[in-house]
This record gives sequence, structure tokens and C-alpha cells, in this order.
Amino acid sequence: MKIIHDHAAGIDIGSRRIFISVQGQEVVSFATFTRNFREALDYLLSHGVDTVAMEATGSYWFILYDILHAGGLDVWLVDGRQTKQVPGRKTDVKDCQWIQQLHSYGLLNRCFVAEGDQKEIRSYLRLREDLLRNAAMHVNHMQKALVEMNIRLPEVLSQIHGASGMAVIGAILSGERDPGVLLSLCHTRLRRTKSQEILAALEGFYTERGVFALRIAHEAYLFYMKQIAECDHKLEALLQKGGDGGKGTQSGPRKCWPADR
Repeated sequence: MKIIHDHAAGIDIGSRRIFISVQGQEVVSFATFTRNFREALDYLLSHGVDTVAMEATGSYWFILYDILHAGGLDVWLVDGRQTKQVPGRKTDVKDCQWIQQLHSYGLLNRCFVAEGDQKEIRSYLRLREDLLRNAAMHVNHMQKALVEMNIRLPEVLSQIHGASGMAVIGAILSGERDPGVLLSLCHTRLRRTKSQEILAALEGFYTERGVFALRIAHEAYLFYMKQIAECDHKLEALLQKGGDGGKGTQSGPRKCWPADR
């Protein structure tokens, strides 16, 4: 086979160490601290390496990719499935050596890696997804606390974290127990179509423990909603800015999309 990349290296990334293979050299390893990543860059440059391939392993590759890219190397982030599915791999060949061989022969496809404003936007969107999952968890906690006090709002409201549900929960936490007063906080449409059901659902058996659990879940939900609003503000600012138009780097067809970048 013809070598496509003459000065290629392969990197296997772990949580504690990275292993680097350069053609004609023994495999070397570096710790995963930032200073060691810079030492790895110096090592690669000192051996004339101009392109590097490494697997998209969790979030471990983020900073290493940025340091190598900023150092002038052509960094190829590749899907780990590519290195495992190509036939001919020997069990005694280290991962980084195998990656280096495949890369030198041009057998790997580069993953899309966002840059500029698009990189920032993707990061905020991922964070926003995490916050939404956490908020949803606390919605379930509120629902559980209500049901344990036999307040059957989940059965009569499509979502307890809607405007009506949150108004009722806020009133309960403020000490209101009268079903009629709580019903008056619901949307007009609900009072017109479901008033009797809601009144029955609000006749709960209140306990100190249940109200405490409801309060904790309610406060946690509001906290995450505040964080989501802050993410939305950042995203709105980036989208209005426009920036570089959300450019990224890639080579060839898009074969994989790193999940966290």
C-alpha cells in the first residue's frame, strides 16, 4: 500500500496517560496534565510530525486536540469504530501504533469538529440539554411528593410544571390548603372544564415530610430553570453576533460526529 501521510503519528488517549506512536520511534507516553500535553506537542514537532490521528474518546480529547491544533499540527479526530473494524489488526500491536499505520495509509476518515462560534453554540446546547434533564428529574420529584400526600394534580393537569401547576405548588408551599383557593390559581379554561376534578385532586393529606420534599424539589427545579435561562441568553448573544458563520473543519465525507464537541 502507498503511504499517503509521510509524517504521521497516532495517539491513544486514556484518562491518565496518552500513548504516541511515530514512525521509526518507540512508543512514548505522557500524563494527561496540560503541561504534559504541551510536552507531547514539542515531542511531535521535534520528530517532524505534521499530522496526527487520535480517537474521539469521551471528552478526554478536547484539550489535547486544541493544543495540537494550535501548535500547527493537522489533527484528525477519528471514530474508534474505524480502527477496530479494519481487518488485519494484530493483537500485539498497540492502539497508537495501529492508529498511526492506518492514518499513514489514508485509511481513516476525519470527524467533524466545530470551531469558532459554532463550537461555542454546541457547547452551550450540550450544557442546556444536561440542565433540562436535571430539571425534568426534579419535576418527577415534585410529582412524587404530591402523590405521597395524595394531591392528585398529575392526574388532572397535563404537566404540573406548567403555569397552573406551579402556581398551585407555590401556594401550597406558602401555607395555602383550601382547595377552592388553590383552584382559583388555575387557568380559566381549566376552571371551566375540570373544576370538580381539580377540587377533588387538591383534597390532599398533608404531611410535614411531604411538604418539605415538595419544597426541596420545587427550589431545585427553579434553580435549573434559571440556569437554562442563562444558557439561552448566551446562545441568543452568539446567534445575534453571527461570527464566523459556524465554520468547522473536516476532510472528506462526514463519517462521525463527536457527541460532546
